[in-house]
Amino acid sequence: MWPPCNWLSLALIQIEANCCSILYLGYLRLAICVPVLQIDHFGFLEDGTFKQRYLVNDEHWHQKGGPILFYTGNEGDITWFCNNTGFMWDIAEELKAMLVFAEHRYYGESLPFGKDSYSDTKHLNYLSSEQALADFAVLIKELKRTVPGSQLSPVIAIGGSYGGMLSAWMRMKYPNVVVGALAASAPIWQFPDMAPCGDFYKIVTQDFAEGGLNCDVNIRKSWKAVDNVAATDSGLRWLSSEFSLCSPLKKTDVAGFKAWLQETWVNLAMVDYPYEANFLQPLPRWPVQVVCKYLGFDPYSVSDYQMLSAISEAVRVYYNYTGSAPCLNTSSTATGSLGYIGWYYQACTEMVMPMCTDGVQDMFEPQEWNFQAFSDECHALFGVRPRADWAGIFYGGLDIASHSNIVFSNGGLDPWSGGGVTRNISDSMVAIVIPDGAHHLDLRYNNEYDPHSVLSARAQEVEYFKLWIRQAKKQL
Repeated sequence: MWPPCNWLSLALIQIEANCCSILYLGYLRLAICVPVLQIDHFGFLEDGTFKQRYLVNDEHWHQKGGPILFYTGNEGDITWFCNNTGFMWDIAEELKAMLVFAEHRYYGESLPFGKDSYSDTKHLNYLSSEQALADFAVLIKELKRTVPGSQLSPVIAIGGSYGGMLSAWMRMKYPNVVVGALAASAPIWQFPDMAPCGDFYKIVTQDFAEGGLNCDVNIRKSWKAVDNVAATDSGLRWLSSEFSLCSPLKKTDVAGFKAWLQETWVNLAMVDYPYEANFLQPLPRWPVQVVCKYLGFDPYSVSDYQMLSAISEAVRVYYNYTGSAPCLNTSSTATGSLGYIGWYYQACTEMVMPMCTDGVQDMFEPQEWNFQAFSDECHALFGVRPRADWAGIFYGGLDIASHSNIVFSNGGLDPWSGGGVTRNISDSMVAIVIPDGAHHLDLRYNNEYDPHSVLSARAQEVEYFKLWIRQAKKQL
């Protein structure tokens, strides 16, 4: 196992300071760096600064130009992503690399306005991917300025999911700062007019169809069963008891209850790993297959109550695999390490990712993508309206062939692969598809149960890293 990330050095970019000191604690080298970070990199009226957290490990770093693997932080606490990115720890010794995990502004402890950061839209105004990328660029430049031996170190950006989008965009926008990027499970094309809105849920459905006989069929039929049972007060009481809900269902809760079930199936598809893991929840090996064992019956031979009793057992695989949950909370579907409010604000501004279902090619109730309704919801919540086309304009959309040195990896089981780059764009803009892989499986720590496809993907990724490092050194 790799060292727990809360044992790493925690370096804070602090206000009104510009020095860097080095401490040693056992075998860990602790970098306490304090450059100044702007709240607004692109304007001049707001000139405040803030503290950004990042984690550093140089146990295997070969000083005097050794490479730096730089994790572009996601929408959550950086220690959580650090602990779930074992791939970087696995290859650090081979590459003689320094590891840096940078926290995204507005998440974890990197709050530009402290406790007021989420107080209103005025304070949230500086939460964007563009500002975050600029943070990373400034941080890398400051590290190279202050850490002896790093001035000529080639930097490779690495990230998964939204962090993978950022790593790809980092290479596109700051090729002078990073020599290459690994974008794992990065849906950079999950934007308007780039990918069909229904692909995401089709892949979820395909995962459950392959997980066991009748699994997807029974989930598709369960929505009507919920409506039928929830139509009476006694049915609502039965549902609340059967699913061991923390709060009893009311008729006004039924839509939310079905949304909770839908997100449960989505999350299971995302983290369908070949071994026990606890990325979103503690789960068994191949959790979709385990869930489908409860849903293999003939859908036309059971009552609505029997159907939903089986659904409740399947749901418990996700929410109570350990058996320690006294009840199930329909207001929560994943770890508390993710920043849901911040991400929803980003979705309501620039991260507009259309999704839809039809109930035929997928196992969900039909729901069209309605941008106007989404925009109205965003305005009601935050007082802002999304710019649907901005990500495509700013980051290039489908037209990214002019860039170089980016590896896009996607898992065949991952619903986000529908918006990912799954074909080679050029000799140096490469796609690696992992048929047996769920959400950024290649970024996780090596495991004895890893399929050959992910082992091969990691080996290819390391070879590209070595190539980029050689190319960078030749240019010195």
